[in-house]
Amino acid sequence: MGFLALIIALLIEQARPLPVNNLVHRAIGEAADLLMGVTNAGERRHGAAGWLALVVAVLLIIGLLQWLLAKVHPLAVLGLHVAVLYYTVGFRQFSHAFTEIQLLLASGDIAAARRVLGDWLRTEDPEFSAQDASVTEICRVTVANALVASHRHVFGPIFWYVILPGPIGPVLYRLAEMLARRWSDPQEVYGRFAQTAYRLVDWLPIRMTVAGFAIVGSFEDAVYAWRGAVAAGTADDQRALLLAAGGGALGMRIADPALEARWAQDSEQGYEPQGAEPGVDGLRSAVGLVWRSVVLWVSLYAMLTIATWLGR
Repeated sequence: MGFLALIIALLIEQARPLPVNNLVHRAIGEAADLLMGVTNAGERRHGAAGWLALVVAVLLIIGLLQWLLAKVHPLAVLGLHVAVLYYTVGFRQFSHAFTEIQLLLASGDIAAARRVLGDWLRTEDPEFSAQDASVTEICRVTVANALVASHRHVFGPIFWYVILPGPIGPVLYRLAEMLARRWSDPQEVYGRFAQTAYRLVDWLPIRMTVAGFAIVGSFEDAVYAWRGAVAAGTADDQRALLLAAGGGALGMRIADPALEARWAQDSEQGYEPQGAEPGVDGLRSAVGLVWRSVVLWVSLYAMLTIATWLGR
């Protein structure tokens, strides 16, 4: 059932993309703000209690709903899985901006590409500005954030869907990711706990995504960049690890220049950044890398499903 639900959800999402400001995500965000406003007294335990209260409540609702639907009919459970995956997994939640930038650069409209890039990234970083960014910089930032978004919106929730029973896995991952963004201030007790919780939830998925990029891309370059990030002490930084190995798999330098300089300075193995500066062709390469990785993990999930069926 799980594999079938995933395929159906991905097909529906391709035909009818989930709006960014949809009702479900908006309701969770408002609930998170309300909970923090009511319970935040400035102590770390309040941040932990608030995070757990919201996450456990949503997971209990999903678990209870699945139990009730199982009493009705297996197709009802399938419908729940499809609905949960539709709201937690999908390319179209971020790919429209990437595609628009790709088309604008291909047509030579650099000013419009800067504007689209700025609008895209200001949703997470209000101070981001792409003004006066060169084509190389636009391509670098676009590819970097596309790889990060593909992990957060596709590979991360799929990993937990396979690992945990039913729809609990992708819901847990999406809640952790959303709360880490919603409570993004690391100086606040809620922000500190939300960031820590998301790092724990994402520790294994990010490494599986990186491994997938290495397998379907340039394996040796990806592993070399991965080792360089670890040697420089940035292995616990999900974004840094993903950009290091993802850039190596693509044969491009997509990490922030300051981060590359840190790798080169702190690495005990004399790490030197590899790859070419990203260009318009690099956008197409990034799309190919992501889709090959999707095919890899979906194929592995299909084989796991078939092996389960045969073992019964």
